[in-house]
Amino acid sequence: MNAFQSSQHFRPYLAVGERVLWSGQPKQGLTLSGRDALLVPFSLVWGGFAIFWNAMVWLTPFHASASGGSGWFMRLWGLPFLAIGLYMIAGRFFHDALLRRKLFYAVTDRRIIVLRGRKVSSREIARLPRLELSEHRDGTGTLDFEASPNLRGGGKNFSGWLPALGTSAQFFRIRDPQKVYQLIRDQNHS
Repeated sequence: MNAFQSSQHFRPYLAVGERVLWSGQPKQGLTLSGRDALLVPFSLVWGGFAIFWNAMVWLTPFHASASGGSGWFMRLWGLPFLAIGLYMIAGRFFHDALLRRKLFYAVTDRRIIVLRGRKVSSREIARLPRLELSEHRDGTGTLDFEASPNLRGGGKNFSGWLPALGTSAQFFRIRDPQKVYQLIRDQNHS
């Protein structure tokens, strides 16, 4: 999708006289982020144990009358842990890629805008608490607009396991990050 097509998504959300200076989307497809250095090993341990547990419980014969029905309880007990383990190992990467397909960013002459499906969030450029650029080896970059409490979106909940897009205070893995960074800085000083 070219810049003109993606800027059309923002037209209904612009104030009178406001104009889009840049628009784009995050990198598409499967991606890894810095937080995966910890999450991947943990997910493999969790998922490996859950697979082992479920294999042992489901493959071990039991007699319902001898165990008092606890055999079925143990079989069912492990299934949620298996589902969580499979999501952590692989599902979260596909979930993240699906979310990024519906995510659009814009810089106007007044603010930054993040459009996620039908949810719009924006911040005035003059009031951004922070503007930080992190460049990645693949030529993309992430612009952060406010401090994150821990590993890029971890917070006090489990959002560290969710896709990296959990915050509207960043442009995640965009093309030409230095150009967008400078554009925002220029708007902040004008």
